[in-house]
Amino acid sequence: MHHPVRFPRQFRIRVHIAVLTMACMGLVAILLIGLGWAATTQRLVLDAGQRAARDTTLLGQQIRLQLTPAQGALRHIGAGRLPLASDEASRLQALEGLIGELRASPLEAAVYIAYPNGDFVLARPLNLADVRESVAAPDGAGFLVQTITQQPDGRRLGRFRFLDGGGNLQEVQDRADYQYDPRTRPWYGVARQHPEQAQLTQPYRFATTQRLGVTLSKQATAADAVVGIDVAFDDLEQLLLALRATPGTRLALLHTSGQVMAATVDLNSVGSDTQPMLSAINEPQLQHLRDASKDAGMPQLIEIDGQRWVGLHTQIDIGLGDSLDLLQMLPFDELAADARRRALYYIGMAVALALLLLPLGWAAGKAIGRSINLLRERSLRIARFDFTGEPLPPSRVSEVGELSQAMQHMGGTIEAFLGLTESLATEPEVERMLQLVLEQLTQATQSEAAAVYLWDAQSACMQYCAKAGTIATPLPERFTYPPLPAVHASDSPLHMVNRLDLELRGRQGGLQGLLVLEFKDDVAHKEAAFQRFARRLSGMLAVAIETRQLLESQRRLFDAIIQLMADAIDAKSPYTGGHCERVPQMAIELADRLHATCDGPYANFRMSENERYAFHLGAWLHDCGKVTSPEHIVDKATKLEVIRNRIHEVRLRFEILWRDAELAAVRGELDSKQLSTRQQQLQDDFAFVASCNLGGEFLSDESIARLRSIGVQGWQRHFDDRLGLSTAELRQLDALRPETPPLPAMEALLADLPEHRVPWGDDRPAVEAGDPRNKFGFDMKLPPYQQNLGELHNLSIRRGTLSEEDRFKINDHMVQTYIMLKGLPWPTGLEQVPELAATHHERLDGKGYPRRIPGERLGVLDRVMAICDVFEALTAADRPYKPPKTLSETLRIMALMCKEQHLDAELFRYFLRTRLWEDFAARFMKPEQHDAVDLNALEALLPPQPVAECDACL
Repeated sequence: MHHPVRFPRQFRIRVHIAVLTMACMGLVAILLIGLGWAATTQRLVLDAGQRAARDTTLLGQQIRLQLTPAQGALRHIGAGRLPLASDEASRLQALEGLIGELRASPLEAAVYIAYPNGDFVLARPLNLADVRESVAAPDGAGFLVQTITQQPDGRRLGRFRFLDGGGNLQEVQDRADYQYDPRTRPWYGVARQHPEQAQLTQPYRFATTQRLGVTLSKQATAADAVVGIDVAFDDLEQLLLALRATPGTRLALLHTSGQVMAATVDLNSVGSDTQPMLSAINEPQLQHLRDASKDAGMPQLIEIDGQRWVGLHTQIDIGLGDSLDLLQMLPFDELAADARRRALYYIGMAVALALLLLPLGWAAGKAIGRSINLLRERSLRIARFDFTGEPLPPSRVSEVGELSQAMQHMGGTIEAFLGLTESLATEPEVERMLQLVLEQLTQATQSEAAAVYLWDAQSACMQYCAKAGTIATPLPERFTYPPLPAVHASDSPLHMVNRLDLELRGRQGGLQGLLVLEFKDDVAHKEAAFQRFARRLSGMLAVAIETRQLLESQRRLFDAIIQLMADAIDAKSPYTGGHCERVPQMAIELADRLHATCDGPYANFRMSENERYAFHLGAWLHDCGKVTSPEHIVDKATKLEVIRNRIHEVRLRFEILWRDAELAAVRGELDSKQLSTRQQQLQDDFAFVASCNLGGEFLSDESIARLRSIGVQGWQRHFDDRLGLSTAELRQLDALRPETPPLPAMEALLADLPEHRVPWGDDRPAVEAGDPRNKFGFDMKLPPYQQNLGELHNLSIRRGTLSEEDRFKINDHMVQTYIMLKGLPWPTGLEQVPELAATHHERLDGKGYPRRIPGERLGVLDRVMAICDVFEALTAADRPYKPPKTLSETLRIMALMCKEQHLDAELFRYFLRTRLWEDFAARFMKPEQHDAVDLNALEALLPPQPVAECDACL
């Protein structure tokens, strides 16, 4: 049942348009003002940054303007006569150099020379009233020369000499209170420590004049004396005041030591003889900027106690390796005063414009209302399966509200139709597809219920398959075709339900089933559009059923062919029968368990249906290349076996030697004791050769040497060995031995004859890494010959019964498997079948075959196949060349293979813990192979788990 949607109180469209117009205008105004304010803020901050850069440049130029001439003066005075003067008289005669420097550089506060004995000569200009007052200069005095001279009696005499502007002496004052030792001053010590270049002191107040400045000092080049120049910074504070952008701007110029050289506050009020630190001048804004600033030179927007400031921290390079910090804090409110006035102006303009547009919005709303009424009629037709309109969201407008209800009806229909189409296209299982389709079909057609019957051609009956909803009229589970009689509204218990039966026929017109729809007896379902819509849907459903049934039948046929091939391979060799069946069963079960696990290292391992089917095919086809493997090699139970066991031929030769010994005894060449010894030796030698032929134990070097000593014994051949040969054998023998040896010919008892070695010739396979014909990436080592039937060569096999040539032929089944499967046109989703089938002999250390794939390129399913193939091979009881292993022996060997990087240790741990091997043993292994298994001992043989994988297991 469909319940009507309850909407909030509705209004006419013109009201909505007018309100929307006002709201949009307000929103636009807010956005514009907000964006403008943001841009203005950014612009103000950027402008402040540019201003700071200019201020920094100006201050730097001002300070360097004062320091640069002083550096030249230091070098000039230090190289002159004054540093060489040793008494007061000679120093006064050379005084003109100091006076001349002061005239040339009026920014210098004083120029002086300090001698090692404590003598001192200083000249300073008296052009500033504060300086004249501090030294009580007489009228007309232009310069002051201060001297301290060591007297013969040890006293230090201080004198002030006042000179007029021309350098003439005006007055001399002995100053007993002027006791100054320059050797104790910092400028003197640093110049002595670093004589190679001029040194700059921290800012301080000069002792005589109390002016702020710094001292440049340098060791004189002409004598052992230090030259110093005081440079005053009287005008820095005035310069900072001139740099203020607003009345409330705070500025401070700091030395690298943290001392304040100048600020926009009165530093004299601090009451200290030395320059104050920033924390002492009561400027919390500047202190906050210095503590918080990280990006020197970049403007920062800072809020302090509810007030916003634009902070700028820049550095001034003054030369001599030193720099100064300039701190500026600008009140944002003062910077943005003009911007606020403009914002208020634009707000007023926006309000006025909104009021002017209100009538226009009202008229537009009235016109839109008429259009919506027309659109409503179209939407009602769409709801009756005539898709000619577009859906709209719910609205407070009454006309749009009615339209929304109709569009909601239509939207549900289309949504169900799309879902139905998706289920038809994507769901692979017929039963689930039908269930999903029926649920969506009832929604798409606004039906009450639906059911599907599938046609069973063998019994000529319709078989119930799926339904959705509650069927009002009972339907049988199975009935013979033709369809049931139609049910009309009057026939149903509630007199409100109709039923529509639609045949489901495929592309070729074949009957697939029957679709039964039950729906209300209303106007919408009586129209012809509904009938056409339902029939189209039934056609799509019929094709989907036909397609899935066809795919399923093809898949069953494909699986049967693959099973047939696996059975044929097993049947080809009675000694390996069942291998191609047991391995896939075990591998698929192990992969399914990995897929189902929810914890541990394989918690995220999942297989899609296509991936599982591809693995299923790869597992069943993993040895399909064995159809090319010769049976006499696959079934080779002894070393001399080819088509038959050649030990019989060897035994016949021993029989010949036995007869030869008897004949020799008859001829009198051997006595009875020698005959008995010879015959016993032949018995022992043949028994040894026969035991070597079995290949059970490892063959030592001593055993191989004994074989060769036995083999060199000769016997006489009296018959032509070319008789009865095939054309190919005769051709090969003629090539190797053109001349027929005269008869009787001596033959070795055990021989490796040239005709035993069959060369590759044109049959050389393209499996070597450097072979240009190798297009599949094989990387295998070819034995020297295609086949080597040499008797000593085969009997000398150290372990097992297979020679190097036999082993390659066995391993070649992987090459053939990959080539055969790669040549098939696999459909999408099954492209990995050749890799899954042909990688179970690869190893984690990259030394497997046929492609030497490294472990990082082997997927989980490749490793699953490898473990299952090894387990089955070790436990198989049908191998002619080895006895079957017990469970404990098998698992121990596999643990050692994990340790040697043959198998995946982590997957083997999972294999052990799931005890799949136990289930497999119960199904396929002989009772005597079942023995106790110590899992802890097996775990101890495995390499330790990586930390990352252990964490993943938690």
